[in-house]
Amino acid sequence: MSVNLLLISNSTMAGEPYLQWPKQFIADFLNSHNVKEVVFVPYAGVNLSDESLEESYNVYEERVAAVYAELGIKIKSVHRSDNPVELIKNAEAVAVGGGNTFHLVGQMHNTGIMDAIRERALEGMPYMGWSAGANVACPTLKTTNDMPIYEPKSFNVLKLIPFQINPHYLDANPKGHGGETRQQRIEEFLSVNRGMKVAGLREASMLLVKGNTIKLMGSRDLRLFEFGKEPVEYASGSDLSFLL
Repeated sequence: MSVNLLLISNSTMAGEPYLQWPKQFIADFLNSHNVKEVVFVPYAGVNLSDESLEESYNVYEERVAAVYAELGIKIKSVHRSDNPVELIKNAEAVAVGGGNTFHLVGQMHNTGIMDAIRERALEGMPYMGWSAGANVACPTLKTTNDMPIYEPKSFNVLKLIPFQINPHYLDANPKGHGGETRQQRIEEFLSVNRGMKVAGLREASMLLVKGNTIKLMGSRDLRLFEFGKEPVEYASGSDLSFLL
């Protein structure tokens, strides 16, 4: 593979400005590929405006553009294009924002950009995504944490990596919550998808994928799940290339 991916668990840490904690990682990633303009996919942002989905996308675009402008990078959103597939085909890089994964996947299929992004990313075009945007780099959306507010025509997504990510991975339930832990939900997935691995990607962490290498970056460890095995912890900085 010749992929160049930056797969980020979360956009924002509590009390910090939007995209503050991963901003330097994003800058380094884009600068290493001499990227000056990024095509942004806002379709996960469904509740940023009370007016309409279109306005929610506008708000999301503005929020991301403000951060990327600080890095000297321009943003062009697919929702403003009459031909989003052509926009992707000519993109220097693509960024897919977080939000609701089901709605994101539905719109990526509906607009045709799912296949277009996959084709370009496999050719080496830099791809970055946070939260839902990291989820869609996987084979399927099935390890998202989101409510299924929209029914996409398929759960299949970009398959740029051969394993699953669970963004925002938490080790324990909130106090007073009697439902399943995140680990139990992942183990349910593995019970019916036994050949798959799931990376529990904690907040303030990300995966940098270059060709046939993966490095865990950020300040948190990763927990790796496989069916019938005890979860394994990997420290920040670990080489996880074996996952490919």
